[in-house]
Amino acid sequence: MREKKQTIIDEDYKFVSLCKEGDVDAFELLVKKHQKKMLNIAYRIIGSYEEACEIVQDAFVSAYRNIKNFKERAKFSTWLCTIVINLSKNRLKQLRTQLHYEQFSINDPVSTIDGEINVEPASNGPSALERLEERDIQQQVQGCINELDYEFREVIVLRDIQGFSYDEIGGMLNVPEGTVKSRLFRAREAVRDCLKNVIGEL
Repeated sequence: MREKKQTIIDEDYKFVSLCKEGDVDAFELLVKKHQKKMLNIAYRIIGSYEEACEIVQDAFVSAYRNIKNFKERAKFSTWLCTIVINLSKNRLKQLRTQLHYEQFSINDPVSTIDGEINVEPASNGPSALERLEERDIQQQVQGCINELDYEFREVIVLRDIQGFSYDEIGGMLNVPEGTVKSRLFRAREAVRDCLKNVIGEL
């Protein structure tokens, strides 16, 4: 019953149905609607704008190819986010060895076509990370997030930056809600300690 209710309230349901019938234009509308948020998630997890662009492109290709297998047990956006997270994890593993040998500065600018990437914080009240971003230290925050292992990185991105509920995150990552909360606590502590080293007492 609960799953059907989720399907009914999914505002993308109509477009998903059209996509399953082969409507490419409907999928293009879904891409336009969700690409910015998916890029934000991928960038926050992977720490590279160029890599994030590739991940999101691959995610939409994968979603398009598998749309007929989408069971609609969750919202389309949640399903798409799960694809982005999994692709980000895989790419992060591939880059881990390479990044180990490459020097980079957390102060390096993040270049995009329009200048710097704009991060949209979650709307349900400012978290500590959001307040720090408002004080123009976004790059230092991202640098500290980059130092987290990906299981901690993804929960802090999904909860504190994207504003997903614990239940939604647990569904995306296929872990219990308690595990999400535990990882989030450890991730926040690690980022807080990192930021103290970078910018001093918060």
